[in-house]
Amino acid sequence: MKQFNSGDIRNFAIVGHGATGKTSLVESMLVLGGEINRMGTIEAGSTVADYHPGETERQISIHSTPLHMEWTDKKFNMIDVPGYSDFIGEAISSLAVVDMAVILIHAVNGLEVGTESMWNNVTKIGIPKTLVINGLDREHTRFDHILKQTRERFGKNVFPMHLPVNAGPNFNQIVDVLRRELITYNTDGSGRYQEDDVPENLESEVGRLHEELIEFVAESDDSLLEKFFEEGGLTEEEMRGGIHRAIQDQTFIPLFCTSATTNIGVARLCDFIAKYGASPDDRKIVKALDESENDVDVSLNGSDTVIQVFKTTAESHVGELSLFRVYSGLVKTGTDLYNTNRKNSERLGQLFVLNGKNRTQVDRLSAGDIGSVVKLKDTHTGNTLCSGKKVKLPELDLPNPNIHSAISSSAKGDEEKLAVGLATLHEEDPTFVYRVDSEVKQTIISGQGELHLQVSTERLKRRFNLEIELAKPKIPFRETINGKGEAKYRHKKQSGGAGQFAEVWMRIEPKGRGEGVEFTHSLVGQNVDRVFVPSVEKGVNVVCSDGVLAGCKVVDLKVDFYDGKMHPVDSKDVAFQMAGKMAFRECFMAAQPCLLEPIMNIEVKVPEEDMGDIMGDISGKRGKIIGVDSDGSFQVIKAQVPQAELYNYATTIRSLTGGRGLHSEDFSHYEKMPKDLESKVIAVKTKKDKE
Repeated sequence: MKQFNSGDIRNFAIVGHGATGKTSLVESMLVLGGEINRMGTIEAGSTVADYHPGETERQISIHSTPLHMEWTDKKFNMIDVPGYSDFIGEAISSLAVVDMAVILIHAVNGLEVGTESMWNNVTKIGIPKTLVINGLDREHTRFDHILKQTRERFGKNVFPMHLPVNAGPNFNQIVDVLRRELITYNTDGSGRYQEDDVPENLESEVGRLHEELIEFVAESDDSLLEKFFEEGGLTEEEMRGGIHRAIQDQTFIPLFCTSATTNIGVARLCDFIAKYGASPDDRKIVKALDESENDVDVSLNGSDTVIQVFKTTAESHVGELSLFRVYSGLVKTGTDLYNTNRKNSERLGQLFVLNGKNRTQVDRLSAGDIGSVVKLKDTHTGNTLCSGKKVKLPELDLPNPNIHSAISSSAKGDEEKLAVGLATLHEEDPTFVYRVDSEVKQTIISGQGELHLQVSTERLKRRFNLEIELAKPKIPFRETINGKGEAKYRHKKQSGGAGQFAEVWMRIEPKGRGEGVEFTHSLVGQNVDRVFVPSVEKGVNVVCSDGVLAGCKVVDLKVDFYDGKMHPVDSKDVAFQMAGKMAFRECFMAAQPCLLEPIMNIEVKVPEEDMGDIMGDISGKRGKIIGVDSDGSFQVIKAQVPQAELYNYATTIRSLTGGRGLHSEDFSHYEKMPKDLESKVIAVKTKKDKE
């Protein structure tokens, strides 16, 4: 396959809210680039990018998919990124390895929460943006309104490079502001077009916009600005370098018009990316850490090889692959590289470039390129591989999970297979998290939304041939005391042979929240041999682990073993363990016992018009509003809510906001439960014990 210099490579991610046409746009590009003969459709499940079973069934993108093509002697490495917030991890990992983001906006719906989310993620990463209003062949499109909306939200430097002439079901004409010409596209999906003069009724507007474009470009370069004032304009050739710089600096953000399903406007978008888009040369230096955790620079032109794995995948039709970007040096089949995260060496096997499930083998990839290698033995998403000086690129900054479920295997003996499956899914998708919670005795899986967990569990069933059950996670309530308690307990057992005898005198008192259980003894005299102190402590620890009121962990109290009695023959370890257990139980029940529940910090980002519904819902969940911040047209509500009220809360928010709301949650502290709810929890435990 042809090798490209870094300056001739265009790495970009196509992102945006769900159902804005990202996969269809990629399909149009692949037709134009000659990679496919005809466009597939989402409905038929025949697109190149959406090839996984879950994607064809649901008709949405679930995985970020790398694709490539050539366009005017440039290599395009495109990544089709899922738009639904459930798969935000796929978006963040893809954006980390590209040089530019193409953000799609729905021509009818305008800015949606996914648009805002992607804009913020791209801004945080610090790569240039290009906006595309897609779907202008639909009814009720609102180009002027959306342009105004984007300028209000993203800044006055959003600039329309295209103007739609006949938006609607017969859409096929666009005015190119840069070249000041009318482009009429064929309606056969080929993407071919012819150029004409701008219609008279649009001449003045196009002239005004062209002048505005020249001003934007001139402002990015002092020498161009000087020339602009001297001569009153710039040639297209002079503007070329200026546009490229202006995009890198984001002094202006170009906006284009397309209809991806009919391949209208896409060819000119490709032309623009090829001529003015960001290349790896625009990010020649990236920051990394050396072995001493000091900042170092990784240069595109360096002789040492540095690559970072941004995704791992294992599907029957493509095998196991690690997807990576080359930040420095050259990658060849058979090269040995050092994994600085795992501290081991890896030998690279076959190298490929991908178009969905179609793989093209290559023998080398140069700096700036994106490719894949047959799955490495111990390399995971986010890991850095290098030769020469050992460096580590920053790991991905992924969001915390916001939805949880308990999982178990239906068939006995499948526990180990389930553990392997969960570990594999987490390796491929770090936003899918699992843990074995010894406190509630459940395996908990967590993700970015209900759909994320559904898709993950389907993959688990399909790939590992598992029958699994999902259940509501148990809440890790805690037990503690409000007052002081005291007890004297004698354990005596005589049933032939050696007997058992132990007497334990104990008192307990509360400690501060989060201080745990402190066991002490204040024995004096010879009533109890000190050798039995650990036995009593062991008995207390067993009860603290098993619980007294409702089978929950006991916390935040001080235990004092202050006296007791023993027998010279019958006193032994097991007797003092039992006496310690029972004395502690009696103390606990005498010390005003109560249940604590976990309280979570939550942040909910919603459109302003939905604030009332969300705040009302939080109040109904026994939540406390901590504060409200503005973020553009969205409001961020900060609150504290009991964990027991947050089961499937991500689904509740999407339902209340029409899919436009997002939330994050993390643990805050434990707090006393209301008595009526405490009674219900204790009643459930008592009923189970009787059964």
